[in-house]
Amino acid sequence: MDGRELVRSMREAGSVRGLMGARSAWRHRRTDARGLPPRGAGRARVPGRVAGAEPGPGGGSLRFARARLSLRVALGGAVFWAWDGAGPEPSYALAGPPPEADPRALLEPDTDGGWRVVSERVTVAVAHDGTIEVRTPGGVVLRRERPPRWWEAPGGAGTRWSQRSEVAADARFFGLGGRASGLRLRDGAYRLWNTGPRPAGAGACEVAGSVTMPVQLVVADGGTHLAFYDNTWDGLVTLYEGREGAGSGHDRPGTSELRMEGGPLRCWVMTGTPTRVLGCWARLTGAPVMPPAWALGHRHGLGGPCGEHAVRRVVADHLERGLPLSAVELAVGREGARGTSPGGAAALAGELRARGTRLVPVVDPAVRADPADPVYAEGRARGAFLCDATGREVRGVAQGAVGRTARGATGGGGWVVYPDFTAAGVRGWWAELYGERSAQGFSGAWHTGDEPESYAPFGDRALPRSARHALEGAGGDHREAHNVYGLAMARAAFDGLRALRPDERPFVVSRSGWAGTQRYGGTWSGGAAPDWAGLRASLARVLGLGLCGVPYSGSDVGGSCGAVPPELYLRWFQLAAYLPLFRTSGAAGARREPWEFGEEVSEYARAALRERERLLPYFVTLAGLAGLTGAPYVRPVWWGHPEDRALREVEDAFLLGDALLVAPVLEEGARHRVVRLPRGRWYDTSDGRPYEGPGPVRLAAPLSRVPVLARAGAVLPVRAPGGGTELEVWAPAPGRTGGGLVVRDPGDGWKEPEPERCTVQLRGGEVRVSRTTEAGAQPPEWPVRIRGL
Repeated sequence: MDGRELVRSMREAGSVRGLMGARSAWRHRRTDARGLPPRGAGRARVPGRVAGAEPGPGGGSLRFARARLSLRVALGGAVFWAWDGAGPEPSYALAGPPPEADPRALLEPDTDGGWRVVSERVTVAVAHDGTIEVRTPGGVVLRRERPPRWWEAPGGAGTRWSQRSEVAADARFFGLGGRASGLRLRDGAYRLWNTGPRPAGAGACEVAGSVTMPVQLVVADGGTHLAFYDNTWDGLVTLYEGREGAGSGHDRPGTSELRMEGGPLRCWVMTGTPTRVLGCWARLTGAPVMPPAWALGHRHGLGGPCGEHAVRRVVADHLERGLPLSAVELAVGREGARGTSPGGAAALAGELRARGTRLVPVVDPAVRADPADPVYAEGRARGAFLCDATGREVRGVAQGAVGRTARGATGGGGWVVYPDFTAAGVRGWWAELYGERSAQGFSGAWHTGDEPESYAPFGDRALPRSARHALEGAGGDHREAHNVYGLAMARAAFDGLRALRPDERPFVVSRSGWAGTQRYGGTWSGGAAPDWAGLRASLARVLGLGLCGVPYSGSDVGGSCGAVPPELYLRWFQLAAYLPLFRTSGAAGARREPWEFGEEVSEYARAALRERERLLPYFVTLAGLAGLTGAPYVRPVWWGHPEDRALREVEDAFLLGDALLVAPVLEEGARHRVVRLPRGRWYDTSDGRPYEGPGPVRLAAPLSRVPVLARAGAVLPVRAPGGGTELEVWAPAPGRTGGGLVVRDPGDGWKEPEPERCTVQLRGGEVRVSRTTEAGAQPPEWPVRIRGL
């Protein structure tokens, strides 16, 4: 706790809510003291020397002096290993049964008393001391796992463990969920414990990690791989990048040390190109659900209870100023569980939908602990709420002024309880609660407060670690369930909305999540700091989550709280116009609409929004391809060239699909940008000027726009000036060809997106575009506009 937080906590502790929070924190600590066995000095254990092997499908089992290792290579090349009898199931990350073992991969003796499994795509070698190496078919070591170490605590306190890994000296680490520190994970410690935003001073917020995952994407000259430690407990990852010996041969490898407070030691590894790795990851943990087309447009969040007039006024203000608005997220207040505010919600929702704007309810898992509240009464009768080891309900203090359940708001801040979403019956009950808002015409659900946490003026805000969870019938406590709480809540919403409207794809966005959350929807990072560091953090989070398999994400333009300067707001708006989830937000006393920042900001924001609307068919294509291949919409610039070391250092620009490179302005006062281009020809979309990569170029970045470049030969489906869709084709470089995939909008239903391939050729100064079909090359069905000649 720094001095600023100490002053704030002392001020808050004197308030009624602060006293309640302090009392709650004290209760939670006392609950854990009674419900958790004390942690004594654990006895350390290592595997020892290998004693024998038992071959099995795709690998087998290795016996060590003090441990047992299971090893398997699956069809498609994914590698799984686990120690001490752990298997791939049960797992909250996996979308279904684990992939079948590769029958051609056999466990066979290796040199120096070790063993190995050789497959078409990967080789896994296990040394006599338990060291595991993952190698390419050519023998390049991508990852080396040193023998793990366990600490077995006396008195049933559980077993902690650590795993140290080594990667190539030139390798770079990415992933671990959405990290505010940057896309590239530099030397340091990264906690694996979902945490909500924290107040960091007057009117500001401190960025925290609401979506953490033990997922590392490692990119090196020798290849790319993804490592996933399937363990939901609290953990700490310490990373150190490697260092090359400048030709001396004494390279220092990069290292990763993972320390977990309990749970199984099991790991999946996927190798190949970034595209192949993310595709394999999507097959393992589930394809990202495609959001409906309206969810790819501009949306606005309203904080605090709002009446009908306020909602209508906000929508009208946007439309009158030429700012399209596809959805409004509404913190729906009420008096009593079934009361409706704003009044006449069904009429309001229908009226706004006719104008092209959806209403989306904001939902909080906390339920007011009031016997007069029907939601609480129903949940208590069902035994739906978390309890401690003695069977008493775990109670906390509402984080915000108003907590929202699936039916509506819980009223003002006060004592609240929390459903156990790791129980199938509780998820089924909670899923039914979305019916009231759905019947009123609301669309989807916007989750907040799902880390979950209880308000406290200082210290840890997590629920008691001894709180009991069902964990799908296995039983356990909050130490194991905390990180998957948001994922399980998203599953309840997804299942509930799908049952209510079987012909529509549900739309669910969560603040918290874990590996596999893309099966149910996207994420948003609440609480972004309203400063230039917060702007950079918002981009880093979207890129990092995309590399962890969650392609649909974003943050609030200008941050979620506090005053924001006009230039910062505009640059944030311009960045968000090219991110998957494009959202502005406002609250009582803190309006954040573009016109609040002056005419110049409003004009330039309108231009950025017009470009977003023009690119909506391209965003639909990216969403469809993400569901089919796992590739994120927003990608690091090294995505197609991971072997380019200079590109691996770039964190201030990104690719939007394969066609566009976006260079947002992330520094105050900047009017030019230096951008490092990948290999090939790129066109400045503002004037058509060509640039050749690889290498850096200097581009103009006036306040009116940010630099955007198009790849030569790219095909983009865009909205035509008169409506409908047209193909924007950028001329290939001489002697080269181009092309791209186009996905038609499948509507809001469950129709499988069908990509269509277009090819581009430059012959005699003329660009020719054709559509690939089973019958051969055909003219495209859409109008074509050629650029770059």
